Amino acid sequence: MPVKSREQYLESLRQMRPNIYKFGELIGDVVSHPATRLVVESHARAFDAAHTPEKEAVFTTTSSFTGDRIMRFNSLMQNRDDVIANAVMKRQCYRQTGTCAGALCVGWNAMNVMWAVTYEMDRDLGTNYRERLEKWILRAEANSLAVAGALTDAKGDRSKTPSQQANRDSNVHITERRKDGIVVRGAKAMIAGAAAANEIFVLPGSGYREPDSDSSVAFTVPRDTPGLTLVECRRPSDCRELEDGFDSPVETGTTQAYLLFDDVFVPNERVFMAGEYRYSGNIIRYFTANYRACIGGCVTGQGDVMVGAGVLMARANGLPAKTFRDKFVQMSVNNETTFGMGIGAIAMGYAHPSGVWFANDLMSHVNKIHVATLPYEVKRLLQEICGGLVETGCFPSAKDFNHEEYGAFIQSCLKAGNVSAETRARAARLAEWLTIGAGVPGCMHGGGSPDGARLVVRANTPLDDYAALARALAGIDEEVSEP
Repeated sequence: MPVKSREQYLESLRQMRPNIYKFGELIGDVVSHPATRLVVESHARAFDAAHTPEKEAVFTTTSSFTGDRIMRFNSLMQNRDDVIANAVMKRQCYRQTGTCAGALCVGWNAMNVMWAVTYEMDRDLGTNYRERLEKWILRAEANSLAVAGALTDAKGDRSKTPSQQANRDSNVHITERRKDGIVVRGAKAMIAGAAAANEIFVLPGSGYREPDSDSSVAFTVPRDTPGLTLVECRRPSDCRELEDGFDSPVETGTTQAYLLFDDVFVPNERVFMAGEYRYSGNIIRYFTANYRACIGGCVTGQGDVMVGAGVLMARANGLPAKTFRDKFVQMSVNNETTFGMGIGAIAMGYAHPSGVWFANDLMSHVNKIHVATLPYEVKRLLQEICGGLVETGCFPSAKDFNHEEYGAFIQSCLKAGNVSAETRARAARLAEWLTIGAGVPGCMHGGGSPDGARLVVRANTPLDDYAALARALAGIDEEVSEP
């Protein structure tokens, strides 16, 4: 089957059972509803790119199973070039949307992680999980499925494990095992792009021990499967339907959702882990390695747009961009640091025996720490360049700007450079959206917390080995032990 077009993708969403709520309202059509249409548009642009000559190589690739042309986000990442292509695609996604398109990356990463873990389980336990996963991947490739990945549970009391929670449903878990499948309950939280997804790929939210084996579960379900309800949570664009003209600076956006699994039946062919808790830690390790390497592409892509917005705003304010060249240099340095660190982590990675490639653990988690800091500095610099119109948000609405009684007066006051007042307004609104509005990606906690990354860095920094190097160079024969 050929790679889907934009319209085919949109039609696949229209055909799904309505099961998404916002403000207590059931959303009938995610393609057109104000709360979801922007995130759908962000994803639809990937399908446009797949049919655009200059972008096709970024968004599509060749199936390792069939040799057919497929969407890249449905592929196995078998070598370092494939994973680097992941980061490059994410950077391009942000360049063309300004924000996150979660159903084009998290489910993709989950699929590759489970390709490795099902290999390990089948090898050690004699299961047939990998055969099931291969069949699902072939279906995803053939139908160009957008797949949201669901890793994070609602969790409940952070001091307790899933089995110790007063409310067991704070973590997704198996409640019943049948001959033909399993039944699951619980909540996944902060799941990006779910409203624009065809399917959901669920992974365990942590590494577990035997008491939490029922939470060691991995599976896929259609986004509209019976018993699954989505509650949209992202707030900055809640009133976007009330905005007009330049107040809505882009036609894209992102959303996050709670996924409520209320006794959802998952047939065996969609189950890839069901209680094998000893392998849940590997899922987290593999997932974070590639995801935290490639997320550098996300924030860098938006950083590219922020540099451009700064140039536009400086000129619209009547100043040459070179006035702020030191700031632009620092913005670029920050952007390329997160991107280059991620690429380095991928290049220094390794081939798993299953046939997929994973980035270097230490470098990936170092990159996550940079991702949780440097993009905010880029945003701060953009606000410095743009001035108070952006940072304070004190800018007349488009309706006031064009009001028949006083609009002309406002426009005459706001004209500054050699461009129209409306151009200045549009540049300001874009910069505002990128720095304090709905365009802000999950730099801090997207893909996991920076504190979690620091724990991995600490565990993977061989202090004694480095001390031995220093001893040798210093000519010290005496053992210098920890007091």
